[in-house]
Amino acid sequence: MQELAFSIGTLEIHWYGILSACGFLSAMLALLWKRHIAGVSKDNIMDIGMIAMFAGIAGARIFYVIQFHEQFEGNFLKVFRVDQGGLVFYGGFILSTIVLITYCWIKKINLARLLDVFAPAVALGHAFGRLGCFMQGCCFGKPAGDSWMGVTFPAGSVPSMRYPAPSTGDIFMQKVESLPLYPTQLIEAGVNFALFGMLFFIAGRFKKPGRVAGTYVVCYAVLRFLMEFMRGDHSHSVAGLTPSQSVALFITAPIGILMIVFAGKWGGNGAPDPMENLKKEEPEADKK
Repeated sequence: MQELAFSIGTLEIHWYGILSACGFLSAMLALLWKRHIAGVSKDNIMDIGMIAMFAGIAGARIFYVIQFHEQFEGNFLKVFRVDQGGLVFYGGFILSTIVLITYCWIKKINLARLLDVFAPAVALGHAFGRLGCFMQGCCFGKPAGDSWMGVTFPAGSVPSMRYPAPSTGDIFMQKVESLPLYPTQLIEAGVNFALFGMLFFIAGRFKKPGRVAGTYVVCYAVLRFLMEFMRGDHSHSVAGLTPSQSVALFITAPIGILMIVFAGKWGGNGAPDPMENLKKEEPEADKK
């Protein structure tokens, strides 16, 4: 964990912000690479990318502030310090999806194909975001016990406050490092990188649009549901399930399954399938 990357005078640049920016740029490159699947221009991708980014940050921050409101009591301005961490992926995913649906409806873009393009890009950007979480010390795991994968966080960090190591005589908790904790941020980052690779490979290979996007939604729901058993940064639960597990089990996974089952029957928005147009153009190109 290393929150601060460097400072310019009084301006502090955090690793969380740097890695989040890397995630956005890499996601944009992935979108531009696969944009032909959705039949959209580079300008469309730039517009959609910027709109989705701001909607994603806003939604993720709103969800986090609601879930961890006690952190902002007496310091309202801290709500806007997203560069210091504190984003819930589901919140950003929901709001950015709503924005994308609206954009596609207005522009008559095939929503299913566009989401097939976005799926690998989102996984890639999320992977970088989780690396930022590790550097910031948020989204940390539960005590790992004697497990070889346990990592310790420095004294004064939020993980050390939640799970302090046995005191060595110093009565001040902020001067004690954390117990070895599961590196949930790194695990989720690794799985998201792998998920990106798989989705990027299969994007455009399915005849029915929406299947790639549905695959991503189901895979992430399963990943998040399992990861929550290792997370130690929250204590809220209902019937033994955390808020994220409830969303994954009862909302995200079912939606993803429906997206796969009914692939090709949703998200057309009255627009022609760009992949069908490409197939019709291929013979003409061959003749030339």
